[in-house]
Amino acid sequence: MVIGAQNAFVIRQGIRRDKVTLVVAICALSDMVLVVVATAGIGALVAQWPSAMTVLRFTGAAFLLCYGMFAAWRAYRPSTVNLSVATGGTTVVLTCLALTWLNPHVHLDLLMLGSVANSWGADKWWFGVGSAIGSWLWFGGIGYGSRSLADVLARPAVWRGMDAVVAVVMVTIAVSLVAR
Repeated sequence: MVIGAQNAFVIRQGIRRDKVTLVVAICALSDMVLVVVATAGIGALVAQWPSAMTVLRFTGAAFLLCYGMFAAWRAYRPSTVNLSVATGGTTVVLTCLALTWLNPHVHLDLLMLGSVANSWGADKWWFGVGSAIGSWLWFGGIGYGSRSLADVLARPAVWRGMDAVVAVVMVTIAVSLVAR
């Protein structure tokens, strides 16, 4: 459970106490869709079109690199971080969808989850149900947990450190995706 771009966004929204339910719902519902697709056998589709993973890898790397650079900028210039200002609903939805659906680790997790689910044979859908429940618990936990701990997590030094860690992780993942 790495705190990547999507999870950092959920935490940020929780700290801001801004549209937490919407963000948790988008992330968990997206995960449910991905679990269904993975459990249904996405691996067979990718096996027929292997260049899809290459396209996803480079697109995801560019996206993560940009996101990492923005996080580095926020860590370097903490005055640009204003956790108390609410963001428009459209911006929150589009950012959350981008961080979910353009994230290359989501697609790699999709393949892994699909292979594990399919190893359960006829019970693969029970595995999928468990994965979907786990998504709701995870996103609800980090969204509402960060909202509950906002007073501690919103301290400039804490958030600046989180932004620095997110920047390093995102840039490292982006570089590793391109270097493959």
